[in-house]
Amino acid sequence: MSLSSAVGLLIDSAAPDPAARLAEVQALLARDLGHVESLLAQAVAEGVAPGTDAASHLVLAGGKRVRPLALLLSSACFGAVGEPARQMAAVVELVHSATLLHDDVIDEGDERRGRPTSRRRWGNAVSVLSGDLLLVHALERTRQHAPEALADLLATLRRLVEGEILQLRGRVQVDASEHTYERILSDKTASLFGWATRTGARLAGAAPPEQLRLGEFGERLGIAFQLVDDLLDYEGEQTGKSPLADLREGKLTLPLVLACAEEPSLLAELRRVHAGETDSVDHIATAVRRTGVCRVVRERAIAATDEALAALRGIRATPARRLLEGVASELALRAA
Repeated sequence: MSLSSAVGLLIDSAAPDPAARLAEVQALLARDLGHVESLLAQAVAEGVAPGTDAASHLVLAGGKRVRPLALLLSSACFGAVGEPARQMAAVVELVHSATLLHDDVIDEGDERRGRPTSRRRWGNAVSVLSGDLLLVHALERTRQHAPEALADLLATLRRLVEGEILQLRGRVQVDASEHTYERILSDKTASLFGWATRTGARLAGAAPPEQLRLGEFGERLGIAFQLVDDLLDYEGEQTGKSPLADLREGKLTLPLVLACAEEPSLLAELRRVHAGETDSVDHIATAVRRTGVCRVVRERAIAATDEALAALRGIRATPARRLLEGVASELALRAA
């Protein structure tokens, strides 16, 4: 199906559920995404067991594939999607999957994508090493298929690691400042989205200013994506996400940061949660909702989406650009 036809169907879609709309966009780009899935299956099979088993368990369980989708559409804004772009779409998902394997060990996560985490099946050591294996595959594929994107990927990996360290440091000593939260958000989530969209544009021959615009779009999209996810921790009853999962794991989210600023007494209870005492979780969640900070987070998510869309306005109007706008708009709908 052509991108022009895809845009028409997206605009005409009356699907009431934003998740269903995103799934529809994925279906419209099924050929390229299908090739990416084949590359992912090939990558997770390369290596030795049980590392390959643990990696396959996560990667082949599926997922929204938002990052590969963003990379492919960013490339399509400037021409036909080529094999290097498909390879890098697989790379961005490999990197994302590696971070999830590592996160589940750090967070002691028990479930991911509706199934037991790899660490529960094979242990923490195997889960860490399988994540490392995926990172090696990602770097090898980048060197082979898009060496011009390698330096940018290495810089992004540094940001990912530093964001994870900041988040981990916050578990030892609670730091509920907005500055720390924003740094974690920028490095741990937004950076990989920005690399995806910037790389898609680069591989399609976009001019440097256009690459920067797509990178800015990706970063703001990543910020909106995480802010919406933060909201779902407190409003998960209506969305299917397990409510309060982030809070129970001691993760710093913006509703929690803002609520602690409103009611500093919550910091003492948050420290107890960090220490493993979960009795305070429900009380903290009630306080977060009572302060009204979820409305503020919702407004910031919508603002980040608007900033992402503004970055695209400097890009020539194409069917692919309109599809990117549709993906970003879905985040605003999830936040509304």
